[in-house]
Amino acid sequence: MAGMRVLLVEDFLPLARSVSQGLQETGYAVDLATDGAQALDCLQSVAYDGMVLDIMLPKVDGLTILRRVREKGSDIPVLLLTARDQLDDKITGLDAGADDYLVKPFAFPELIARLRAVMRRRYGQRSNVIQVGGLMIDTAARTVTCRGNVVPLSAREYAVLEYLACRRGQIVSRGDIWDHVYDFASEPSSNVVDVYIGYLRKKIDHGQGEKVIRTHRGLGYSLT
Repeated sequence: MAGMRVLLVEDFLPLARSVSQGLQETGYAVDLATDGAQALDCLQSVAYDGMVLDIMLPKVDGLTILRRVREKGSDIPVLLLTARDQLDDKITGLDAGADDYLVKPFAFPELIARLRAVMRRRYGQRSNVIQVGGLMIDTAARTVTCRGNVVPLSAREYAVLEYLACRRGQIVSRGDIWDHVYDFASEPSSNVVDVYIGYLRKKIDHGQGEKVIRTHRGLGYSLT
């Protein structure tokens, strides 16, 4: 599920940079923490959609981070990464509240598939396909069709639409969209969210009787 903000916690820099780049190229917004203390600071200031968490970390280990997150009542999807391959370690991680477990070395496509799956479960989705009326979004293929017609979208347009779709029926504020959608922090304009909503409406709602994207004045947007 691209268009989401992920915290990657990994202290081995070559792997951290490789995974971070891969996640970004897939369409995720990524924050990188290289030790446990930095990860806890990130978790206090940002509401992430998912976390890729190494167990062996300096300062604060991954299992301690996981337990603290769960003790605070957070349901953030967590995919554990570790070089350990013993059954006891897997059981300990899952009992601490991890949603899934991936042993190093791993194939990056498997990481993406597992991360997508744990994040999808958080929003009650059993399928990669999200349907809202005549709109269909394939989160694995990152394709969109509207009433049977393929809708070509830029990476940022797709990210905004998928984020709204995962929260269909809910009002999503501009601030939430800004925080979660890929690379908006680099945009100089304060109305960038409204601009991308406008682009989407032209491609999805244009010429249709029923509008898919609704504006809630002073509150934000929703997909109906």
